[in-house]
Amino acid sequence: MKESNLKEFLSFHTMLTPIIIQILFWVGVAICVIAGIFLIATGKIQGLLIILLGPVVVRVYCEILIIFFRINDTLAEIKELMEDRRSPQSSPPA
Repeated sequence: MKESNLKEFLSFHTMLTPIIIQILFWVGVAICVIAGIFLIATGKIQGLLIILLGPVVVRVYCEILIIFFRINDTLAEIKELMEDRRSPQSSPPA
């Protein structure tokens, strides 16, 4: 990890949570598949629905969480642009 990347990470400019959300997605998919197989093995047809629809539900939930972080990034970019507009513009050399 380069020094600038480490500095961004330690100053909370780089988000760790989106990576954690991706890990949670795969854990959620694994849980859905395991639970579905268990239910099918015990004779319940709902297990098939959990295997098919569970990962979709987990994906939608994770995407909603990631949207919050993208909104934050976009707002930070807007703030930066607004601050650049407010700063005094340098006058061209005469």
